[in-house]
Amino acid sequence: MIPTGMQLTDEEVQKVGIVASSLAQAACVAGIENGRCQRCQQRSLVALPDGRQYCSACLTMGRVTSRTKLYRFPSGPSEGGTLTWSGTLTGPQAAAAAAAIASVTAGRDHLLWAVTGAGKTEMLFPLIAHELGNRKRVAVATPRIDVVLELAPRLQAAFEGTPVAVLYGGAEWPAQPAALTVATTHQLLRYYRHFDLIIVDEVDAFPYSQTPMLAAAVAQANRGPTVYLSATPPKALQRAVRRHQIGVSYLTRRFHGFALPLPTLVVLPLKQVPKRLSPKLSRLLQAAVQGRQCLLFVPRIDWLAPLAAALNTQGLRVQTAHAEDPARVATVQAFRAGEFDVLITTTILERGVTIPRCSVLVLAADDRQFSASGLIQMAGRAGRSQASPNDPVWFVARHITKAMLSARHQIHALNAVGS
Repeated sequence: MIPTGMQLTDEEVQKVGIVASSLAQAACVAGIENGRCQRCQQRSLVALPDGRQYCSACLTMGRVTSRTKLYRFPSGPSEGGTLTWSGTLTGPQAAAAAAAIASVTAGRDHLLWAVTGAGKTEMLFPLIAHELGNRKRVAVATPRIDVVLELAPRLQAAFEGTPVAVLYGGAEWPAQPAALTVATTHQLLRYYRHFDLIIVDEVDAFPYSQTPMLAAAVAQANRGPTVYLSATPPKALQRAVRRHQIGVSYLTRRFHGFALPLPTLVVLPLKQVPKRLSPKLSRLLQAAVQGRQCLLFVPRIDWLAPLAAALNTQGLRVQTAHAEDPARVATVQAFRAGEFDVLITTTILERGVTIPRCSVLVLAADDRQFSASGLIQMAGRAGRSQASPNDPVWFVARHITKAMLSARHQIHALNAVGS
């Protein structure tokens, strides 16, 4: 099989076992040329003792050295695909989707600026269907594995019968070319001029927002326009909108029409946290699980175990999750299934996770780890279900910070625009 549209190192070519006849169809380029890595387009080169150089920017995807060869395989049209989703969009959702299609048809980038819980995934369905109907190749990329695992089954269900490749670190490589790909942004480093449309979800999320290599990966893997999705777009995209350099769609209401839950700011002494909880904090956490589950966000991984132990003594069923936890995916799935009351987590779950009837409590919300945009995303995990749109949100801190006030102000402003 020819790995259509992929960009592979000579080491990866050998590992996959690509035959000579397929390899002959690929363009071969030096891995490093003119002081720049040709896979990630960065100049982060480090010298090796044997005189070679290697790229430190994309090292997690495998080493590219000055002796590495990159094979770029050709890419043609896809076999297409058909939307099988039977749901309907609201008026604002349909208008946003139509605007995105108009931009893409004109070859123009587009920003879908929508509050958390606005139904961004469903709004993508008409756009993806439009492109697949024209035998275009589409990628939906996001910085985080958790979001990939959330999006992939929803997209596969909406496009039944359409091959969907799901790519992230540790996943098996696709057995065949797919019309629709769902991937982490890192995985786009393995493609070259392959996609006719790339949709970048959570464009403001770490690590995409702080890693120029990932934006370069999107640009290199793409041969058409890019659609960006965000509830809190970075300033560069906001400037592009103001200058009319890209198209834009605004959605200030969630799909069910209710306002975003407005966070309650709670000032408490937190000297004994995480090992011990004050009576007031204990009562607050008990209130958070009355008829609901609770996502409890904390600033550091070393808070997880002692907090879980403290809450377990209060009769609550508790689990933890963080980026380095190998059981994270299974834990989140168990939480969705309602198998326990409280999931204590870091910012790794601030995006892309939807739990019906879920309150949110950010503990030590005054910590530098929590930016205004991050607090907005964490608050956005609440109230996402039409059956429970008013799930409570608390920012608990020793003192009120500018980030906390800014997050609350932005949520209040969005609610005012949508009212």
